[in-house]
Amino acid sequence: MKGVILAGGTGSRLFPLTKVTNKHLLPVYDKPMIFYPIECMAKSGIEKVLLVTGGNNAGDFIRLLGNGREFGLRELNYTYQDGAGGIAQALGLAEDFVAGDSLCLILGDNILEFTIGASVRRFAEQGKGAKIFLSRVENPRAYGVAEMDGERVTRIVEKPKEPRSDLAVIGVYLYDGNVFNIVKTLKPSARNELEITDVNNAYIAEGTMTADRVSGFWADAGENIDFYLRSCNTVAQNGANKDGPQP
Repeated sequence: MKGVILAGGTGSRLFPLTKVTNKHLLPVYDKPMIFYPIECMAKSGIEKVLLVTGGNNAGDFIRLLGNGREFGLRELNYTYQDGAGGIAQALGLAEDFVAGDSLCLILGDNILEFTIGASVRRFAEQGKGAKIFLSRVENPRAYGVAEMDGERVTRIVEKPKEPRSDLAVIGVYLYDGNVFNIVKTLKPSARNELEITDVNNAYIAEGTMTADRVSGFWADAGENIDFYLRSCNTVAQNGANKDGPQP
């Protein structure tokens, strides 16, 4: 399995902290934010990672992260996203890197208390399709929400006005190599982006989507300044990327 981390965007929701730097380079407690998804992948057995970034601070990632060896990676590769075309568009830039393998996609501002190695192994046994991760949230209207039939996801609705569950789809995804064919079929949404929710619903429609519930905390450090503060405090109190209970 290959790893893809998305660390682009303008960081406008954390302005002015992001006026002169990429939000993924901001500290979360005692480490730069970008360290957490890299450590999550490395501790989950993923050794080859592609970092997708953009804007004016791309060179800062190379200076900070180098070749990734200090995290236990065999390879840390980089690519550049022009503009903001959405999560699915950024994922599409990884097609040559992934080269038909399965992949783990993590949004660079997502932080988990526990690693996802058990889910990665289950996905390998699954053999095809996709796996998403779900976490209960206080305000599901702000997220992509999974509608459920028992443990089966029947649909994902982006920012629903009347949510049918409180299970948010977090920014960690496992896909087979067919994901790039799906991305190529997408049409831009109302905000002129290729939406990852459309990718996930395509897997649901073909019956190859599974879901795991997150154990421990999930932090979305880039959502807004209050979430950023909460993420810093939560990591300080609980740590992150620990071995232990997993989905």
